Amino acid sequence: MPESTTPTTELASQYMAQVTGDLERNVKEQERIGAEIASLQEQLTALQHDHTVLVNMQQALGIAPASAEPALTPESAAVPSPRQKSSAEPSGKRKARKTTAARESRTARKPAAQKPAKTAATAKTTQPTLVALIRRHLTDQSEPRSAAEIATALGQAHPERDIKTKVVRVTLEGLVAKSQAQRTKQGTSVFYTAPDAPKPTAAAAQAEAQPENSDS
Repeated sequence: MPESTTPTTELASQYMAQVTGDLERNVKEQERIGAEIASLQEQLTALQHDHTVLVNMQQALGIAPASAEPALTPESAAVPSPRQKSSAEPSGKRKARKTTAARESRTARKPAAQKPAKTAATAKTTQPTLVALIRRHLTDQSEPRSAAEIATALGQAHPERDIKTKVVRVTLEGLVAKSQAQRTKQGTSVFYTAPDAPKPTAAAAQAEAQPENSDS
């Protein structure tokens, strides 16, 4: 009886190990995809914000698409008055005058229309993604940092952005899954560093003490 029980126990152990490994891989994949979704959502929010700003600027400058038709209304309303005063004026001259006025109006509006486009391009180039901010922050640090510390530092550096600790943690796990960041544990706390970041201060101090001991 014990002989038949032993293979069954070993088989159950193998299944348990396989299920545990599959579960860990599943969780890591969920974290990676969640980080990408959070990053894309942030980019979408930034684009929507830019769109709102540009629409407001467009309306303030009076260059909304719908303003093109009303702009011609005063000219068309003023046409009957010259016709009544001088009906003998050739129609060709009147058409040429309208064309010239319309061309000058469009030319005057072009510089104003180009300013919002430049502003939008500048806004996009000056707003890096959360992933880029986190990677830059890890590279600048000499010691490991927790997700909460990173979120606080980025929030202070970029107060105009709503940076949450949960989104930062998910993004960090995504970077770890892509080998673009390192994760270490100290007790129950989790810390993150750049891939080529220096080791913690205690290890560095021990490494520096070794040459001094050898010399003595």
